[in-house]
Amino acid sequence: MKNQNIVVVVLAVLAGMLLTVWGMFAVGDNMPRGVTEFSREAYDLHMIILWICVVIGVLVFGAMFVSIYLHRKSRGVEPAQFSHSTKAEVTWTIIPILILVVMAIPATRVLILMETTAGYEMDIKITGYQWKWEYEYLDEDIKFISSLDPASDAARQLNSGIDPATIDNYLLEVDNPLVIPTDTKIRFLITAGDVIHSWWVPELGWKRDAIPGLVNEAWTEVSEPGIYRGQCAELCGKDHGFMPVVVIAKPRAEYEQWVAQQKGLDTSGYAAAGGETEQATVN
Repeated sequence: MKNQNIVVVVLAVLAGMLLTVWGMFAVGDNMPRGVTEFSREAYDLHMIILWICVVIGVLVFGAMFVSIYLHRKSRGVEPAQFSHSTKAEVTWTIIPILILVVMAIPATRVLILMETTAGYEMDIKITGYQWKWEYEYLDEDIKFISSLDPASDAARQLNSGIDPATIDNYLLEVDNPLVIPTDTKIRFLITAGDVIHSWWVPELGWKRDAIPGLVNEAWTEVSEPGIYRGQCAELCGKDHGFMPVVVIAKPRAEYEQWVAQQKGLDTSGYAAAGGETEQATVN
């Protein structure tokens, strides 16, 4: 009976923790896997650390609840009389150190990957302003401002009479998205013109602060064409919640057609080659 009670307590603790983790995934609270090499590396590292923490939690809380159950006062258990155990202290010092080392090795590799901008193929400068983003393609002589789209801006106004639920991608759409080519390593040079902002697109796997007078570097290489949305992640003033980020990743041929359009060049050659662009979305 005693052993059965121990098993029940341990299983209850294990089930509770596993249900908590499952619930987190079920409601979509886990981080996205993303569409870049770094975002996938960060996701895999996150999952490794998460499951290490789950195992530690099961062992620690399991031992704690079993101890509480078996040595409760109502059973007449007398507390042990000792000051310390050298073996126990050495054990619970060495084991956490080993766990931290195991966690630090892949974490360091991912951090190095995140900071390595060598081998980039193009530069884009991003400047944050209250409350918009300026994008400058340093290799293409293209520059434009990206702001909250007019439909969202109208709906957010006090007493606008517009139901935000009727607006597609409410507060997450812009008038001029950032367009980038797929399968291209891009270096971002991120700064600000007034206060501290933070440029963040979850599917890219990172965010960078935009600080006046300082240029931060970051890079990405998107493998899948698509539209990826983010926001300013640093409280930067009263309209902080109204400066979204939209990145459109296009295959190289479509990206080159978009570049030609921005420069006012004839794009008939691109169309003949099969390149298409989202005219309704990209200016």
